[in-house]
Amino acid sequence: MTVWDELKARGLIAQVTDEDEIKEMVNNGKATFYIGFDPTADSLHVGHFMALCLMKRLQMAGNRPIALLGGGTGMIGDPSGRTDMRQMLTKETIQHNIDCFKQQMSRFIDFSDGKALMVNNADWLMNLNYVELLREVGAHFSVNRMLTAECYKQRMERGLSFLEFNYMIMQSYDFYMLYQKYGCNMQFGGDDQWSNMLGGTELIRRKLGKDAYAMTITLLLNSEGKKMGKTQSGAVWLDPNKTSPFDFYQYWRNVDDADVIKCMRLLTFLPLEEIDEMAKWEGSELNKAKEILAYQLTELVHGEEEAKKAQEGARALFSGADTSHMPTTELAEEDFDEEGKIDLITLLVKAELVPSRSEGRRAIQQGGVSIDGEKITDIYHTVEKDAFAGEGIVLKRGKKKFKKICVK
Repeated sequence: MTVWDELKARGLIAQVTDEDEIKEMVNNGKATFYIGFDPTADSLHVGHFMALCLMKRLQMAGNRPIALLGGGTGMIGDPSGRTDMRQMLTKETIQHNIDCFKQQMSRFIDFSDGKALMVNNADWLMNLNYVELLREVGAHFSVNRMLTAECYKQRMERGLSFLEFNYMIMQSYDFYMLYQKYGCNMQFGGDDQWSNMLGGTELIRRKLGKDAYAMTITLLLNSEGKKMGKTQSGAVWLDPNKTSPFDFYQYWRNVDDADVIKCMRLLTFLPLEEIDEMAKWEGSELNKAKEILAYQLTELVHGEEEAKKAQEGARALFSGADTSHMPTTELAEEDFDEEGKIDLITLLVKAELVPSRSEGRRAIQQGGVSIDGEKITDIYHTVEKDAFAGEGIVLKRGKKKFKKICVK
């Protein structure tokens, strides 16, 4: 199976400008391609993870990836998929975020000996002369055509600032510069980037008389059509300090039955034959598939040791086995009252299983809280300090949230 055939079989490809040309370049390791990452936070998240996996796949096939860090475009903000304007970031924040991205990307992509490049578009965007840009680039963009782009149409009713309107021109200019500087002949990105990417291929054709290509990858959506990688408490990050390896593992362990095989195809490097066999599994067997998915992805992002710890911790919750790898909250002496007790609502808040005391009270009343497997429905329940001796206790809220709690 060729690289292209595998990308298609995994369901990764959404739209392409010229399938025959792209297929030939990708299969023969001739593509120098880029994917852009705007540094809007200090960590990459699950949405970026799919792009990183694609870069890794194509690099393994001999193609050269360019990770374009948006030090310049990050000053503006991409309106794609947004209902409001992005928060404006300072130069210092953007630089800090870029430094964090670089570290995380190196886990996936081999940047040694020119096998891949990491480039910052601030190098050319920040010094642009506005009048010169209007004459050299602006003349090649039709406003009528730009307004038909999905990323702008969605925003027209709510209001689209002129600042954001320029984003397509900036992204197109990036492709134009990368083509000239590094021979970058292809851009990949999420399916919501299609209009911006076409702008780049068109600019290269008009300015240089050359062909460049674009391909979008499927957005990571669940069976209900919503973007994956978000939880009630926010995004699922790749930084272990923002989303622990255990919580990362649990996110994938708890995906919907309808999504597990799709995620396996899109995100793991397991052979397709193996995944096709798992697609035949039903009922409780799907839990085994979810374990495999969670382990594979946690190993990719956090390494084998953390993946094993997360798996053992998750299994311990259901089997009552070794709890040493569970996420833990430590209590201090001052957390207990004069009688050496702590109330259950305070415990829930300290373990970050609820955001507030009122939420904790509600969870207890609804029968969603247990200690070491025993359901507690009394909102005035207290736990004595002696109960935390040895391995501590396992406090659980609902089916998926839990913490081991012990005393320092």
